[in-house]
Amino acid sequence: MNSKELLLNYCYDNSEQVNIIGIKRQTINWDHSRKSTKKNVRVLQWNILSQALGQNMDNFYRCPLEALEWNNRRCALLEEMLTHEPDVMCLQEVDHFDFFNRALATQSYTGIFQPKPRSPAIAMPDNNGPDGCAIFYNNNKYEFHEKFEHNFYHLSTSNCRSAQVALLVVLIDKVSGNKFCVATAHLKSRKGGKEACLRNNQGKDLLSFVSEHAKNCPTIITGDFNAAPYEPVYETMCSYPEFKLNSAYKEPGEEPKFTSWKIRQREGDCKETLDYIFYTPEYLTIRSILAMPKEENVHKDRTPSLLYPSDHFSLIADFFFNET
Repeated sequence: MNSKELLLNYCYDNSEQVNIIGIKRQTINWDHSRKSTKKNVRVLQWNILSQALGQNMDNFYRCPLEALEWNNRRCALLEEMLTHEPDVMCLQEVDHFDFFNRALATQSYTGIFQPKPRSPAIAMPDNNGPDGCAIFYNNNKYEFHEKFEHNFYHLSTSNCRSAQVALLVVLIDKVSGNKFCVATAHLKSRKGGKEACLRNNQGKDLLSFVSEHAKNCPTIITGDFNAAPYEPVYETMCSYPEFKLNSAYKEPGEEPKFTSWKIRQREGDCKETLDYIFYTPEYLTIRSILAMPKEENVHKDRTPSLLYPSDHFSLIADFFFNET
């Protein structure tokens, strides 16, 4: 039994949850003629759902209560992360960073955390501190070079400063010497024209922040943008003059029909595309992605559920470095 199996078995043995099959998904592979060094990097992007917010604020009234219990959810979250063996994990709504940092360290991951300065999680009963963004990387494969943190300060409609954050890490491949940047962010939520405008300003701010630290470097930007592809921030991300970005899940056609699917008490059925992996095609070529589940494979009560621990699905993309 390998260390991954030992970790997951230990986790499940200390919960009321049993190992689950999960929701079936397929990997989509693409053939590319562009030459490369064939050095892959697999990136996972995932809003894992804050424990405090999920239990107290998000109103998943069709979700069984036991599926929201932390001792159960943490096992399923770890299993989703480790099953796909990503090289780099970009996570949002992390409010149990210490747990993941200890658990993933046994699998050769190093974690970096950027808490929100005004996280709504800290106002919830039995909270575990603020939620925020985290990046974990495989320390057997990559050497840490430097990190940068960013707080968004655009005023919101309530005239309060934004609580959203971004995190950027520069890594070096230990074998090839390739240096690359990975950034992740969680933009403002809620519907409406003013919020869409705020997200667009945050997108511009994010791009300025990333470009300052990622000059002439392969770059991957992930996050929960809380914005559909038709919102201004999506176009902003794909048309930045400083460096060209493509969306990994749009190639070769359109963005998926959903990356988040839940049922809330007031809003009802919420099926949305909110999460993205952007990358610089000048330096990176997309090799494959993990597709969203087929609609018929998503439970009638949607997510989170006993089949899946978050209201957002993970995005996973394989890249290789282009030859220069």
